[in-house]
Amino acid sequence: MNPILIEFPTEFYTERLLIRIPKPGDGKAVYNAIQNSINELKPWMPFVHSEQSEEQCEVNTRNAYTEFISRNDLRLHIFIKETGEFIGSSGLHRINWDIPKFEIGYWIDTRYSGKGYITEAVQGISNFAFGELKARRVEIRCDSKNKKSRRIPEKLGYILEGILKNDDVAVDGNGLRDTCIYAKVR
Repeated sequence: MNPILIEFPTEFYTERLLIRIPKPGDGKAVYNAIQNSINELKPWMPFVHSEQSEEQCEVNTRNAYTEFISRNDLRLHIFIKETGEFIGSSGLHRINWDIPKFEIGYWIDTRYSGKGYITEAVQGISNFAFGELKARRVEIRCDSKNKKSRRIPEKLGYILEGILKNDDVAVDGNGLRDTCIYAKVR
């Protein structure tokens, strides 16, 4: 079946969060979150290393919307359910619909860090992947030095399947990095 024909919800809730498809108009909130978090994101996120304007964030958000609709990439925006505040981004990436297999990525606005929101979001997205999308495998990959990011799959029962040594150039361009691969399978 062509993935574009697969029907599934474009939003869902966890205890404290609304997790949904990126929508036109989200770019300003994304831009503000990135600006508030740039120092914390820089060591780990390549997209932070190029200068971004609010307009570029809006273009990127609209592109993410079309990628979601075409089922090529499923970026998800995270909001506090009670207030509607944008707090971060996650999603299901590097999709192989034949298996189905997904990789979860995530980042959070620093102002909301340390409150368990990303752990809650990743649990919700994992449940969505296995329940709605019938995933057979969900991965989380992160830099071996990113201890905060590593704690999330570890808390959620993902298994560390391996560490790829010298797998990529460090985000800051200074040396090579090792990549941890965590996974859950059904």
